[in-house]
Amino acid sequence: MTTQRNIPAADADERTMLEGWLEYHRRTLAVKCEDLTDAQLRTAAVEPSELSLMGLVRHMAEVERIWFRKVLADDGSGPIWFSDEDPDGEFHLTEADTWQEAYATWQSEIEAARRHAAGFALDDLSKGTTKHGGGGSVSLRWIYTHMIEEYARHNGHADLIRERIDGATGH
Repeated sequence: MTTQRNIPAADADERTMLEGWLEYHRRTLAVKCEDLTDAQLRTAAVEPSELSLMGLVRHMAEVERIWFRKVLADDGSGPIWFSDEDPDGEFHLTEADTWQEAYATWQSEIEAARRHAAGFALDDLSKGTTKHGGGGSVSLRWIYTHMIEEYARHNGHADLIRERIDGATGH
């Protein structure tokens, strides 16, 4: 699999640019995971951190779910892997956890995010609430900006993890 990434046009309107940068960062995380085995994707390669590429993908599936399903649409969706008892459950991998399942779940959450966002204008406030951004409802613009930041930060983590696994850099 070779993931294509496109930088948004410099003259795009705001929504197109925000969606374009979010998509670019989603695809960047996918690129960081390409051509690795499940065992490599489960590897926490930057000690003492327990972060792994598969864990990051599962985390971003949770983040997509929280911001677009729970906060934006208030659709009642609960967490996928984490719980009150294990708030970092998405990072706690076992040999039974597979890339195929993690990737499919992540892509499903991205598709749900796109569907929910399509029903909102950038200035529309979320139906659900959050404690972030001052609390209460947040605009779709705020969610897009936060998601770009979240992916960009974790893509930096993914860079380091991938380099430790097989020396690959600059994806």
